[in-house]
Amino acid sequence: MKKLINDPSNVIADALHGIAAAHPELRVDHENRIIVRGDAPVRGKVGLVSGGGSGHEPLHGGFVGSGMLDAACAGEIFTSPVPDQMTAATQAVDGGAGVLHIVKNYTGDVMNFELAAEMVAADSGTEVVAVVVDDDVAVQDSLYTAGRRGVGATVLLEKIAGAAAEEGRPLAEVAEVARKVNAYSRSMGLALTSCTVPAAGKPTFDLPEDQMEVGIGIHGEPGRRRVPVAPAAEIAEMLVGPILSDLDYTGGDSVIAFVNGMGATPLIELYVMFNEVSQLLAKAGVPVARSLVGPYITSLDMAGCSVTLLKADDEILRLWDAPVNTPALRRGV
Repeated sequence: MKKLINDPSNVIADALHGIAAAHPELRVDHENRIIVRGDAPVRGKVGLVSGGGSGHEPLHGGFVGSGMLDAACAGEIFTSPVPDQMTAATQAVDGGAGVLHIVKNYTGDVMNFELAAEMVAADSGTEVVAVVVDDDVAVQDSLYTAGRRGVGATVLLEKIAGAAAEEGRPLAEVAEVARKVNAYSRSMGLALTSCTVPAAGKPTFDLPEDQMEVGIGIHGEPGRRRVPVAPAAEIAEMLVGPILSDLDYTGGDSVIAFVNGMGATPLIELYVMFNEVSQLLAKAGVPVARSLVGPYITSLDMAGCSVTLLKADDEILRLWDAPVNTPALRRGV
């Protein structure tokens, strides 16, 4: 294992100190391992909290800031944060308008966010609403979930719901926007290599050089099938086909198309993939209105990519285009 780390047991703590040093506009609570927007709580604004296991950077801490999340909780590698972290994050961003929890559909995340919401309600009476993201079409259930996994749509949802909250909308409206984004999104991923968890020191699973895993999750969970390595055009068909089969994208709306890198795939390859994806969508009569390309929800050092399509109406596009200022996504400011 070759990694730029000190002690494998201190990777998350060291990374949080690095985030604090690099981004003084944020607040890092090292005891609770949460990252908070520097001006939180913002009075009269719905607070947005998300989080999950570390190892998916920049998700979630990289998306804390104006126009996106108000706080993010960092769990151990690929392990849910604990309820105390989520409670601390919720209290830190409560500006009096309620708090939205954005939860990827993994059993530990769902359970712990529910416990945190109950603890906050009992302690302060703050209204907390949770929206669970479950956009992965690869498998119905996995090692980590009951139901579909939450993957690439999480990034799009955090941006769009964050813009709605920034407008001063009430909690019920922000939550409804988040639910719409989840309902309109589908994702599918593929791995060329496994990832290596620092504490384990070896790849999570064995994947021969001439094979790739189709339909993986962001923790390296098994996918739909293992197949021989193929050209980018064929890989794009393996990812786009199941998405278009699962949701009708031909009803007149355009899409936001997101090609995500899993951590070790260079941008040149991601743009090759986006070209193939865009051609497939054009043939299917699905216009692309906006795009996002890059490593935004990763799996440590895994090579591979995922494709997310979000059916975008006028409201979604307007909120997507709204200004955002976070470490990992910044525009319009």
